[in-house]
Amino acid sequence: MLKYSGDTDGAVPLTGTMRWIDALNRTILEPWRPYFTTNSTGTFLGGYIEEYDGLTLGTVHGAGHMAP
Repeated sequence: MLKYSGDTDGAVPLTGTMRWIDALNRTILEPWRPYFTTNSTGTFLGGYIEEYDGLTLGTVHGAGHMAP
């Protein structure tokens, strides 16, 4: 399962999502790591990913509530 959040979301903050995931007591398989996107002008930070048992949490760097 993938859950993602914008890291500047004021309506549903990332901290609330992280508390919800912590309450699930899932095992962290891979701690936070960055991911990057590339286009014709360079490589940019896309956000961060943390992997749990059966769940991946990703952030979308610079996005708010309308991350999709």
